[in-house]
Amino acid sequence: MFIAAKVVFMWANHEGHTFGLGDIWDVIRHGFTLDLSTSLYLFIVPFLVTFASIWIENIKPLRLILKIYYGVLAAALILAFVADTSLYPFWGFKLDASCLQYLETPEEAGASVSGLYLAIRILLVLVCGFGIWWLYAHIPLWNRRPKNRILTTIVGVLLIPVIVIGIRGGMDESTTTIGQVYYSQNQFLNHSAVNPVFSFFESFEKTVSEIVDYPFFSDAECQAILEGCYSTESIMTDTLLNTQRPNIVVILMESASEVFAEAMPRLQQLKKEGITFANCYGNSYRTDRGTVCTLSGYPSFPTMSVMKMSKRAVELPSIAKSLQQKGYATSYLYGGDINFTNMKSYLIATGWEKLHWKADYTMEEQNSAKWGVRDDITFQTLYNQIMEADKPFLMGYSTLSSHEPWDVPTHELADEKMNAFNYLDQCIGDFVDKLKVTPQWDNLLIVLLPDHGIKYNQIDETEQIRNHIPLVWIGGAVKAPRTITQVCNQSDLPATLLGQMGISHEAFTFSRDVMSANYQRPFAMHCYNNGFSVVDSTSFTVFDLTSEKTIAGSNAKSVALGKAILQTTSEDLKNMQ
Repeated sequence: MFIAAKVVFMWANHEGHTFGLGDIWDVIRHGFTLDLSTSLYLFIVPFLVTFASIWIENIKPLRLILKIYYGVLAAALILAFVADTSLYPFWGFKLDASCLQYLETPEEAGASVSGLYLAIRILLVLVCGFGIWWLYAHIPLWNRRPKNRILTTIVGVLLIPVIVIGIRGGMDESTTTIGQVYYSQNQFLNHSAVNPVFSFFESFEKTVSEIVDYPFFSDAECQAILEGCYSTESIMTDTLLNTQRPNIVVILMESASEVFAEAMPRLQQLKKEGITFANCYGNSYRTDRGTVCTLSGYPSFPTMSVMKMSKRAVELPSIAKSLQQKGYATSYLYGGDINFTNMKSYLIATGWEKLHWKADYTMEEQNSAKWGVRDDITFQTLYNQIMEADKPFLMGYSTLSSHEPWDVPTHELADEKMNAFNYLDQCIGDFVDKLKVTPQWDNLLIVLLPDHGIKYNQIDETEQIRNHIPLVWIGGAVKAPRTITQVCNQSDLPATLLGQMGISHEAFTFSRDVMSANYQRPFAMHCYNNGFSVVDSTSFTVFDLTSEKTIAGSNAKSVALGKAILQTTSEDLKNMQ
């Protein structure tokens, strides 16, 4: 039924969208895992009831249970199918929990369509719903007892882990997400592949638990506090590069904050050879959040992950989108499961054309580390891609080995965490050394920074160094070695980079060009689970939102600034369409 619903969805919404039979097959093929997972969720009740019938003599009550379940299920599925297909032309996105808000005002919701439109869809729900229920209700239970109940029971028990694995989408670290079915730059094809039932319940969970308001001030007070904080224009930009159109590689070094500087001597040397932003701070504490901050220049939130909000992630600006418009080819490399935390759909939606990830490697390479393909292997892939590029390019790359369980092939340091970062450091050094002797180096800009920091020993969110991160620009495109001392965030990378390239960063509302003359209020803000910290040139302050108390530092202006940013950015996120 889910497969048939995809075909009907594409046919009913074909206007303005060009696709062929091959595209229909691709939609079905890529959407299959999500359909299977959803089907197995729905299979749990019939499985348990049928399993119970092996031992229960009177199966009439079981038949009644299944008929009721099938009736509810038939109604839910056909409502989802009809609503998803009917609402898509209006919304432009898949069925999600936001439709529930319209139930409070059905007259206004129905005002957009004719009575005939509604009547046809009600009829479809009734006819199709009854048809599905009739089919369900006539699927028989066993009419005869198995000869060996014990053996049959054992087989049933052994099926349970198979069902669980199917539901969660495999044995990898990540579980089933909408993002895993995204495969195309054509959003209509991606949407067609998404299972509407899964989409509804996933978005319902996010809507209930993650969309948070921060009503600290009036609008006027907020604007006054944020006066001069954000500008979308670069003025008299100080030039750091010897070309405005370098080839660019952005490397997100997993968790590699300045806490681990001692274990990364090659990175310290590269700081001296290139441009280092000495007072840069990470926006967040998780990969999904830090990636969005870096590539889209969008702020982080204490409890919300923008990457997981598919509808909103599509609307974000990104370095890739901006450079695509200037003729750059864009690609992203990650050695792990790119479906993790909805990463795949975010990257595709924000302009990354080609994705290379764990599935593109051999089984031996895929199993070289707990999280996927080891960093030395993926660094070699990145090197090869640079060597093979035949047009201006932007390449993104997320490393993964410097992550629990710290399983790296080298053993230089006794501390396992420090050793993992030392291994990453060696990979970076070898990668740069190989590039330096190639012609590609002359026009290359490599941007090195972490996705986030991590807690190490006693260094937690109350310590300023916890989120102090390296931001280093190296390559032949760098004019001269230099240290930038302005306090900034990783989310300032897009505006600063585009400013250096003479490209507008107007769409990056919360990203600041650190080198611009109008960068007059240097500060950095970091969000962690239900709290935030603010750093400026004179203070470091941490505020806990649960207790509503300052837990480190004492700068009241910094607390007000952090609150105003949360209020403004969360409102911006909520209003994103």
